[in-house]
Amino acid sequence: MDTLSHDPAQSSPRIAVLMGGTSSERPVSLSSGGAALTALKAKGYDAHAIDVGPDIAATITALRHLAPNVVFNALHGPGGEDGRIQGVLDWLSLRYTHSGVLASAIAMDKAATRVALEAAGLPIAKGCVISPTQLYEADPLPRPYVVKPVAEGSSVGVHIVRPGDNRRQAIAENWSFGDRILAEDFIPGRELTVAVLNDTPLAVTEILPQEAEGFYDFEAKYNAGGSRHLIPAPLPDAITQQALMLASQAHQALGCRGASRTDFRYDEHRHRLIILEVNTQPGMTPTSLLPEQAAWRGMDYPTLCHWMVEDALHDQPYPVQPFLKDSP
Repeated sequence: MDTLSHDPAQSSPRIAVLMGGTSSERPVSLSSGGAALTALKAKGYDAHAIDVGPDIAATITALRHLAPNVVFNALHGPGGEDGRIQGVLDWLSLRYTHSGVLASAIAMDKAATRVALEAAGLPIAKGCVISPTQLYEADPLPRPYVVKPVAEGSSVGVHIVRPGDNRRQAIAENWSFGDRILAEDFIPGRELTVAVLNDTPLAVTEILPQEAEGFYDFEAKYNAGGSRHLIPAPLPDAITQQALMLASQAHQALGCRGASRTDFRYDEHRHRLIILEVNTQPGMTPTSLLPEQAAWRGMDYPTLCHWMVEDALHDQPYPVQPFLKDSP
C-alpha cells in the first residue's frame, strides 16, 4: 500500500472541501463535508472548507483565492451532483473528486439514467415520465407504483401509491419538484446497495428500515436508528455476485469516475435484481453506506478520503485493490 500512497505530509497538497449547497440535502452535505475535512486533516492534507451558497461568484472567488490542488466535492443534490458545479470546476481547470459533468448530469436525471442503463442491457423497472396534471387525472401504472422527482437525491419526494391508497391527487396537487414526475412499477422485495470505487465493487449491503412498512427514505437514511445495514447481505452467492457485477456495469455505463453507489431491489419470488438508481455523490456521513462498505473491506474513513483525493490527483484511475481486503 505504501508504494502506491502519496505521502501528504511531504508536499501537503491543498484541498478545498465543497460542502453545503442550496438543495434540500444541505444538512447532509454539511455532515459529509465536515467529516471529510476532519479526515483529510488527520491524513496531513492542507484541507479547507468552502460553504457553497446561492452566490456562485463567491464560491469561484473562494476557490481562486485558495488555489487548491484538488477539490473534494462533498455537495449533494441539485447544483452539487448534477454536473453544474463540475462544469464550474472544469472551467477553473481544477481537479476534483467523483464524476465529471456528463456522468453527474445523467445520474441526477433519473429519466436519463433509465435510458443509459436500458441501452447497456441492465435491468430497470417499467416506468414513464408524467406531469403532475397527468398524475392527478389517473394512475400512470397499475398499482402499486412509485412516484419520484426526476432530479432529486436521498429519496426526497418519493411516494409509494398502493391499492386502496387515496393520496394520488393530493400528491399531484402538492408536487413541488418541477413539471416532470417519474413513475415506476413498485418492485417488492429487499433493498440492496453496492458501492463502487473505479469499477471495483466493494460489497452488497441490505438495508432494513426500522418501520415494518417503511422504505429507505430520507429519514431512514440519515436519522440515527432509521435503518439497519446488513453487510454482507445474507443472499445466495449467485445474487451477491450478480449485484456486484451490475453495480460495476452501471458505473461504467454512466461513465462514472471515483466513487458511485448503485441501489437495487431484489425480488426473491422472481429471482431478479432491479436497479433503482445510480448515485455519483454517495453520502459520506457517519451513517453512510459507502464508508461502511469501505471499512468492511479494510479501508477506514480517513483512508477512503485519502484515496478519493489521490484518484483525483492522478490522470489515470488510482489503484483500489491495495487498500482492500481480498474479496467482498
